[in-house]
Parts: sequence; structure tokens; C-alpha cells
Amino acid sequence: MKTLIALALSLAAAASAAVAAPTPKQADFVIHDFAFRSGERLPDLKIHYRTLGEPRRDASGKIVNAVLVLHGTGGSGAQFLRPQFADELYGPGQLLDISRYYVILPDDIGHGDSSKPSDGMRMRFPKYDYADMVEAEHRLVAEGLGISQLRLIMGTSMGCMHAFMWAETWPQAERAVMPLACLPASIAGRNRLWRQMVIKAIEADPAWRGGDYQAQPRAGVHEAEDILVIAGSAPHQMRQTLTTNAEVEAYMDGTIAHSRSELDANDLIYQLDSSRDYDPSAGLGSIQAQVMWINSADDFINPPELGLAPELAKRIAHGQFVLLPVSDNTHGHGTHTWAVAWKNYLADLLARS
Repeated sequence: MKTLIALALSLAAAASAAVAAPTPKQADFVIHDFAFRSGERLPDLKIHYRTLGEPRRDASGKIVNAVLVLHGTGGSGAQFLRPQFADELYGPGQLLDISRYYVILPDDIGHGDSSKPSDGMRMRFPKYDYADMVEAEHRLVAEGLGISQLRLIMGTSMGCMHAFMWAETWPQAERAVMPLACLPASIAGRNRLWRQMVIKAIEADPAWRGGDYQAQPRAGVHEAEDILVIAGSAPHQMRQTLTTNAEVEAYMDGTIAHSRSELDANDLIYQLDSSRDYDPSAGLGSIQAQVMWINSADDFINPPELGLAPELAKRIAHGQFVLLPVSDNTHGHGTHTWAVAWKNYLADLLARS
């Protein structure tokens, strides 16, 4: 399934020629008898992940070059192999050169090739939340890969929120944190509203049948996708690429129609509902890592006019907040995966951490 940021990409960007992405190693980490905060349990929770590069150890045997990159709602670790991210960061001499760094790209609970409702349990799958997802990420890193401290955590959108949770829950488990495109505060107002609109659109479709559908509930999925497109929209880019009715129709019949075909209704409900109790604002003062937090001014999901970010950033002892102005390099909420827009700030973070 495409992450929400993909819904904001322009037709020109989607059609651009891609340099071959680095080939990751892939594996599954299985957590036995995983206990969810809801009180539910799974006998085996599978967390799929990809890695690039090789771990490097210090004299005591500890891995010192691990970078954890966390994806957004509806996405997977595979999104960080796309050229707008990979071609800017992983190559020789680049900031996350995989000859130097060990990059870990997990699929979260409910996403990608990790355990999720569409595997068979449907709406009987445990009602996971962000805390469950972050716990599974941590167990992958600490137990599955044997890493006690990460060189860097990066996270986009939902992964941005998870990055704040990591830094609060395990203050010494990371040296640097780069949250991209989120707020470390409860999801409320319009941001909560559009999520509930997506869920209700699916549940209102008679074909959904309480999650036991024979085929995807088409009307509900179509309405859900339309809302997702607006949430992830990139006004500056769309103004340049969708200039005529014909181009808009082609976008709807191509990019949007393809995205609809990749959605699973139950998975999407769970993905959006998992943010229901997120709110790390009270714990920001406990963060010990160096933090470089980046949002963009054209982000529908995290609108700067709320004025929350500058005040929240003051609570982070070693934190810096940057609001990127709208430019040819910003892509709405999806700016988080276009490294050209913010990689100079990543360079600063790595240097000072």
C-alpha cells in the first residue's frame, strides 16, 4: 500500500526516471505472545524489515552505526528506497552512505509485510495503537538486531510521531532524532476529523459488512481515497502539474485509481485509528538526544498556523525546530520523503550529535 505522502506526488514526479535503488536484505522478526495495550495478544507478531549496509561494532562489540527510519501511515519501509530519498542519502559520500551506516527500514504493525488485519483476522485483529507499534520497533532493534543505541532515528509523518515516543521512552537508546512532518501533541481538530471521515466512509458502505467483505467495499474505499488525496496534497506542485481538466482527469484515472486498488479497507481503518491516544507533549523535557524537527509550511495535516510547534520545541533541551517555506522543493505533507528539501539540516544534526 502506498503511504499517504505518495498521494501528494505530482504526475511529473511520479513519471520521473529512477536510478536503481540499493537492494536491501529482507527478513522477519517474530515476537511470540505479544501483549497489546488493549489486553489482546497475538501468539506470533511478525515484523518485516529491510536493511542496507552492514553493522559496525566498537571494541566492546556494540553496534555503533545503526540508523532506524520509520515510515508513515499506510506506508512501509520500502518507501525509503524511492529515488527522492535513496538517491539523495545512501550513495558514496552522502549523508547516510550505506558503506558507513547500517540502515534499518521496518514495516510497522498493520503495514507492509508485517502482521495486519488483512492477513486473515480482519476486524478481529488486536486493536493496536502507536505505543504497541513503537514497542514492536524497539524489540526488533534491541532483541532482534542486538542494538543498544541507535546513531540516528528518522521518522516521517506517523514515523515522526513514533520518533518522539522513542526519544521519550528510551532516552539513551538514540544519539540523534530527526522527526519529519508531525506535531508532538494530541491529534485533534481537522487532523482528527479527516481520519474519522475516512473510517466512517468505509463503515457506511453496506459492502463493508463489518469488515467481512468478499471484495473491497468500493464506494467506501473511493471516498476514503479522495479524502487521503486532499490530506496529502501538495498545492505548489499540483498547481504546476495539474493545469488543465485533462491533466486532472488523467491524475484521477491514473495515480488515484491505482492508489484505490492498493487499499485494504480494514487495514486502513486500523492504521488511522491507531493514532487515537497519541500525545507525547508532556514528556518532551525528558528527551536527551539531539533533535532536528522539520515541518513544511504547505503541510495540510500539520498546518503551521496553529502555532504549536515553536512552543513545543522549547521543551526539548537539545532540540531545534525548522519550518521549511513553500518552494519548488516542498511537496506538502510529503516533503518528509524529499530529502533535497531538508538534507542540509540532517548534515547539521549528524555533525552536532
